[in-house]
Amino acid sequence: MNPRRLLRTLGLVIYVMAGAQLVPLVWCIAPADFTSAEGLLIGSGVSALLGFIFRLLGSDHGEFYRRDGVITVVGAWVLASVLGAVPYVASGAVGSPVDALFEAASGFTTTGASILTDIEVLPRPILFWRSMTQWLGGIGIVVLFVALLSELGPGARFLLKLEVPGPKAEIFHPRVQHTAIALFRIYLALTAAQALLMILLGSSLYDALVYSFSTVSTGGFAPYNDSGAHFGAPTQIVILFFMLTAGANFSLYYLLATRRDLSPLRDVEFRAYLVLVAAAVCFVSLDLIAMQGREPNHTAGTVLDAAFQVVSLLTTTGFATADFSTWPDVSRAILVGVMFAGGCAGSTAGGTKIIRILIGWKAALREVRLTYSPYSVVAITIGGKPVPEETVRGVVALILLWMLAWGAGAVLLTAGNRGIITAATAAIATLSNIGPGLEAVGPVGNFASFAPWQKIVMCILMWLGRLEFFAMLALLQLHFWRR
Repeated sequence: MNPRRLLRTLGLVIYVMAGAQLVPLVWCIAPADFTSAEGLLIGSGVSALLGFIFRLLGSDHGEFYRRDGVITVVGAWVLASVLGAVPYVASGAVGSPVDALFEAASGFTTTGASILTDIEVLPRPILFWRSMTQWLGGIGIVVLFVALLSELGPGARFLLKLEVPGPKAEIFHPRVQHTAIALFRIYLALTAAQALLMILLGSSLYDALVYSFSTVSTGGFAPYNDSGAHFGAPTQIVILFFMLTAGANFSLYYLLATRRDLSPLRDVEFRAYLVLVAAAVCFVSLDLIAMQGREPNHTAGTVLDAAFQVVSLLTTTGFATADFSTWPDVSRAILVGVMFAGGCAGSTAGGTKIIRILIGWKAALREVRLTYSPYSVVAITIGGKPVPEETVRGVVALILLWMLAWGAGAVLLTAGNRGIITAATAAIATLSNIGPGLEAVGPVGNFASFAPWQKIVMCILMWLGRLEFFAMLALLQLHFWRR
């Protein structure tokens, strides 16, 4: 381990935070909002000071080891959440430090769960910062500073591997910095495209930016209490399209741009993703039409609501156009099911990821076959390519950890006479980085009523889900800290 190199690297992340907190100041100009400006400046100042101290105590010399990379990634997300909470407290927008930490952690992990009971009373600069935390978290702070800074050298490759979600990290170029820059350009292009389309459909620049930040990051923070229902059907369709786009593997977009053909769209995970969306939308639409007795002229609105909610929860975005917690049981069961699945590997979505479900399913079928044919040699393949056994083991281990964390979280959140549906869906909503759950934490509810210690538990669930367990759990092993 190289503590001085570690501090120097974390200092870079904190400097990014300090600069990012200055961006929302533009919304403090007209009308003059000195309170929000003070909160943002204090937050930026605290981050800049801490970054300076880390850089001063750190050093560029020596190797950047794997353990340093693990601590850097975990430290980046925890420090971002803590420092990102400062503007909320300093501006008076959120009174409790624990609530501010919850809101910031929810932002940077792109969860979208909120303790705010009335979002619209917060000033626009703070709400802009709130959505901007999701935009930064979506592409990954670590990927961002790898893209902008090259002083890590070979250590950048390991950071990217830890940061890009999924069974494996996609490397487009021999030089990892080029990969990070390619990811960032795709992310920026999607954000700009959505903002432009929303402006053309009549949205203000502020609304277009805030919703684009939260959509492309699959975060789900909205500056209005009615979330996605604030807009008409055309704008909802634009948001739906970009949620669906952000839930796919970003490497496909890079390959589409460089190969100039549609062959990347034959990817097995991508096709399974689209099939799951189509099937879930069909079943929920039919269930709503049958159970709620919609008039024929309302069918289009029903299908749009069903499609919006399915895509929003499958991609772990969390926007809402309807109170789906009041929908029929079959529809709600399907929505909870897609919460577990999540989007594709290499996307900004949370959840277990489609590719892991495919690998886990094939691993289960292999075990079934081995019960009656124990000497068979059965390779697990995806798209005709064999999956390495270490990848299969990693997938099975992560799914097991996911279920254990969900169960433990649900039990802890039942304290205080919480209903089991509220507790269970709050646990999966935070662990899968989705945002809304059912009943008290549904799309028209919030997480404010939980005890402070339960909010800390949910912050941990958010970090575990965003970092996909292994990096955080490694820090709990004594062997990790031994030389």
